[in-house]
Amino acid sequence: MITIERANEQHIEGICKVCTDGYRETYKEMYPQYYIERVIGEFYSYDRVKGEIENISKEWNVWFVALENDEVVGAIGGGLTADTVGEVHVFYLDPNRRGEGIGTLLLKGLTDVQKELGITEQGVSVSKGNNKGIPFYEARGFVFQSERPSYANEEGEAYISNRYHRTV
Repeated sequence: MITIERANEQHIEGICKVCTDGYRETYKEMYPQYYIERVIGEFYSYDRVKGEIENISKEWNVWFVALENDEVVGAIGGGLTADTVGEVHVFYLDPNRRGEGIGTLLLKGLTDVQKELGITEQGVSVSKGNNKGIPFYEARGFVFQSERPSYANEEGEAYISNRYHRTV
């Protein structure tokens, strides 16, 4: 049975693993290996996730995990970008667990917390060409707004993120 709960220190290793595995699987045919490993090293390290869990702020206010028998099978994190605008910052599942409804439960958990904080709109950036994430978000009411350079780009890189928003 899947349970959704706010992440705590005991979930950090599981969050790092599910995000790392999910990122590699999602982008293995889109990005070069060096880019994938650089992003994983920057965003899904133990110390970074621990800091995000311990140092709650407006910009980063919650991590949720999906658990099955105390194992992390999915993770989502987000915050606010404005008083009434929530953001999905990161969202991954164990690649072998897609299509089971776990992602929907995680998104609902994050959205419910953000609604309690007063959001009326929610946004997400999804890599252009991410044929796993884009259909998921569109099926849940997110609408394409614009393209912009990917957050993780370094000088000379031109990867694109699509911005999506929905009213909640």
